[in-house]
Amino acid sequence: MRYVAGQPVERVFPGALNQPLPLGAALPSSSVLRVMVWNIFKQQRADWLSVLKNYGKDAQLVLLQEAQTTPELVNFATSNYLAADQVPAFVLPQHPSGVMTLAAAHPVYCCPLREREPLLRLSKSALITVYPLYSDQLLMVVNIHAVNFSLGVDVYSKQLGPIGEQIASHKGPVIMAGDFNAWSRKRINALYQFAGDMCLHEVNFPHDHRSKAFGRPLDFIFYRNLGVAQASVLVTKASDHNPLLVEFHPEADKPVW
Repeated sequence: MRYVAGQPVERVFPGALNQPLPLGAALPSSSVLRVMVWNIFKQQRADWLSVLKNYGKDAQLVLLQEAQTTPELVNFATSNYLAADQVPAFVLPQHPSGVMTLAAAHPVYCCPLREREPLLRLSKSALITVYPLYSDQLLMVVNIHAVNFSLGVDVYSKQLGPIGEQIASHKGPVIMAGDFNAWSRKRINALYQFAGDMCLHEVNFPHDHRSKAFGRPLDFIFYRNLGVAQASVLVTKASDHNPLLVEFHPEADKPVW
């Protein structure tokens, strides 16, 4: 589902995603690319909107998980970003919920993915979008909410498979982030193996206040062909996850955006 200010909601059918979208304006030409990553817990807690307004409005990319398309969220997205793309994981009584990527530029490519939870039979979603940069490069952004309840890591790894195929074929910078539900040793090992195979680096947080389960962080940001200017975790009670805030800069041997 695509949300754009002043236009009706557009349902983008999977069959239409095989062709690139028309080339639009590039992401803002500044020295840094600001990114916010947050499992927003379906906006069930107070102050979620104030957190987005205070910290999301300065980001060129906001990757949300468990984003429920309430009027308040859609209004924020369309008022502050050129495009908001969502992959509904499942439909609640009133509003769909799933990953949503807000961007200060229109994507030139989109690919929605879903994987069903083997035990709960509910779906988790992921979204791959590609945006032009002022360097004439294309930035691939992967927003993922990984399957949670499964025996072993077969389904977990299966969800990463199609993402890996697209990252491997992309020649430019990559950001892969979201709620990976990496709460076991086998899951974190599978995730790190995948990141290594894709030549992705992990963003490290000097003061790591990421939300944890069984002592392991759930949310991650990985990147390729970029540098990290600064990274922080915002401690808040507005969700059961703390938002991740990162500023990227182009690598020294890359042209500036």
